[in-house]
Amino acid sequence: MSRRATTTARAAVVAGSVFSAAIVVLAAIAAWPIYAGSAFAILVAVCALAAAGIAIGTALLRWRFAATAAVTAGALLVLGVPLAVPGRLGGPAELLRGLGELGTGLVLAWKDLLTVDLPVGDYRNLLVPALVVFLVGTVALLRLSWREGRPALLAVPVGLVMLGFGLFFGRTVVSAPLTLGPLTLGAPRESALGLAGLLVCFAWLAWRTHHERVRALARAAESGDVQVGRRARGSDRRRTALGAAMLAGAVVIAGAVVPMTAAGSERQTLRWAVGPEISLTAATSPLAEYRALFADERIDDVLFTVETGGAAPERVRLAVLDTYDGEVFRTGSGAPSRFVRVPAVRAAGEGAEVEAAIVVGELPGIWMPSVGRLVEAEFQGPRAVALADRFYYSSDADAAVQTVEGGWEDGDRYRLRAVEPTPPEAGAAVAPGTASAAVEAPESLRTWVERHRVGEDGAALEQLVTLLRERGYLSHALTVGEEQPAWAAELGDYRFQPSTSGHSLARVDQMFTRLLEREDDPRAQASGNFVAAVGDDEQFAVAAALIAQELGFPSRVVVGTRLSAPAGLSACEDGVCRAGDLAAWVEVQDAGGAWVALDASPQYAQSPSLDVTEQRDPEVVTDVLPDAVEDVVPPDPVQEDSASEDRDEEATGTDLSWLWPVLRVAGLILLVLLLLLGPFALVLGAKAARRRARRRAPDGAARIAGGWEEYVDAAVDAGRSAPGILTRSELASRWGTPHGDELAVAADRAAFSGGEPTPAETTRYWETVDEERRHLMREGGVWRRIVRTVSLRSFVRQVSPDAGARDSERGRRRDPIPARQAS
Repeated sequence: MSRRATTTARAAVVAGSVFSAAIVVLAAIAAWPIYAGSAFAILVAVCALAAAGIAIGTALLRWRFAATAAVTAGALLVLGVPLAVPGRLGGPAELLRGLGELGTGLVLAWKDLLTVDLPVGDYRNLLVPALVVFLVGTVALLRLSWREGRPALLAVPVGLVMLGFGLFFGRTVVSAPLTLGPLTLGAPRESALGLAGLLVCFAWLAWRTHHERVRALARAAESGDVQVGRRARGSDRRRTALGAAMLAGAVVIAGAVVPMTAAGSERQTLRWAVGPEISLTAATSPLAEYRALFADERIDDVLFTVETGGAAPERVRLAVLDTYDGEVFRTGSGAPSRFVRVPAVRAAGEGAEVEAAIVVGELPGIWMPSVGRLVEAEFQGPRAVALADRFYYSSDADAAVQTVEGGWEDGDRYRLRAVEPTPPEAGAAVAPGTASAAVEAPESLRTWVERHRVGEDGAALEQLVTLLRERGYLSHALTVGEEQPAWAAELGDYRFQPSTSGHSLARVDQMFTRLLEREDDPRAQASGNFVAAVGDDEQFAVAAALIAQELGFPSRVVVGTRLSAPAGLSACEDGVCRAGDLAAWVEVQDAGGAWVALDASPQYAQSPSLDVTEQRDPEVVTDVLPDAVEDVVPPDPVQEDSASEDRDEEATGTDLSWLWPVLRVAGLILLVLLLLLGPFALVLGAKAARRRARRRAPDGAARIAGGWEEYVDAAVDAGRSAPGILTRSELASRWGTPHGDELAVAADRAAFSGGEPTPAETTRYWETVDEERRHLMREGGVWRRIVRTVSLRSFVRQVSPDAGARDSERGRRRDPIPARQAS
């Protein structure tokens, strides 16, 4: 190998190494929010060094793909446990378990990574995907970027995949907008990473193209075919300008469109695609089956027991319901209710630390008892591994679900560490004024609120909920038998009043209609007894949530139990939570983002008096005429939200809420395709426009001359050299295409004969040109055809004779001995 070839080879290695290092750094920055720990930083550094060693060693030994892959796989096994499963560093038994987790992580950790709350740190084997990306990816980057020829271009998609790991497996929310004076940039972090990756790839591709051209000229100079000049030619300047224009266009498009598309929206990353939403959708709302737990055969079932070592939490949450469709309150499937898997320890913020040991009894459904804001969950017992694997938590709702096969079993147990933040007093809460109700509250509720509202914000809300509880009456059944039900017996001196189940808008409207009627009854005003709304926590918690929304508070309903409560409210005795202790309350969010709990259980000390005002008989006897028979339209039935009954959903208007996410995702996909394929589409369009202009030249001679130029351009794009000193016939003979000589003769005749070609001749000439062009494009494999189709060589070739080729030709004419022989 000559000194020049050695120098160019070293330059390729240096450039490829710099390119690979830049991609690794950008990929590490993009993936940092996923792990955000020292274990990840160590993994990236060690993988980069190990990959560099593997790439250098296999390159020096000239090992091919199979040998390099085998060495990389061996390094993956050796480094896997220390870097990706550091929790298994210990004795031989622990190392064997670590190898097993490494093997399963290669297949399953990618999915698990999408279902764990971020950052995951070094939780279980979730570092395995990062190990694969930064070890295997870096080896592939280095070996490909060092190669000669077109296979080196495969380094670009490898680099984009490494960068995409952090972006697609990352958070579902973009970074906060960056304000620079009057300019606001949306998603600055994501945009900066994308632009940086784009610039690095384009810069390396531009250098690689220049490097390949220099190498080709060097080989030609060594063979004596051409003489390389040191002065920059017009073709070089045009090539540089064209590449710079394409790069600038891509940067402008990405910098303008990406922030605009991503700003103020949820990112549709892979994290959206995996989670327990299917289980949540299929699960019955616990509020809908609330009343069934108060039946005599279930009221004494022990759902779970809670043991606390220190300060006991006030409440145990089962389900947090934040979506109401006018019939059922349930947990929604959007970002505010996002359930993900939890790493070993979460950062839960400030608050009082609490610990609780929970033993599950006859607990139905998928809902998991939890306290405060979760820090750590440790499952115990024979099903510990299965329970930990199917445990999901929502940090927004502070709720947990358990989707283990077969559901909860009696005896399942776990320990919780959590913090309980100190919320503001309900009366001091300030309404953010951003509550957007999915359904409109009944007119009767709005009228009742306006009639009794005193003050603003939290004070008004607390006063209205207290008044609602005082004028409500507790009842868990529509009918009772001869014997008093167990729930009524526990209330002491209790007078039964019937109430229907369900918490639909119709049921809530019924409650407030009776309240308004009772308040307008003169007899009620005389007695002071305004109790009229009959129901239980199912209806009253929903009513309180609707009242909160009317006052501008975002609200949700929570189903759970109380470990301690004032008189008149149910609570678990000694930590033993029975079905009869289950309660529902409302939580409202103040302007500071804190959630404040408000109890909505109605009282049961004062029974309602629902009789109507008596009317005196008329003193003057008159003939009573029978009323005409009229069709009586029965009232709308009260919605029964029973878990055991199937309900037909009412037809509603067209729901277009799905349209914006679909359009946004489609826009992002089109943007990526535009960035990747836009430059190639631009080249194809330019070639088509150039061909159309030549074919439609104003006269026949110009059309035939344009056809010859099209033939030459096709040959140049196919890799043929076109020295400007050769005639048309010499070029055609040199290329050896089937009809090249015929095209050269016809072009010379049109140029020098002085005659005007007929339209039939020009048409036939262009048909031959198209046939020759297809023949040149078909040479070689599919990859070569694609490269020729988007080649830019024909745009930058010189129309005038090439100086280097002309000087070389003159040298050969002066000295008949070829240069390679004279040396």
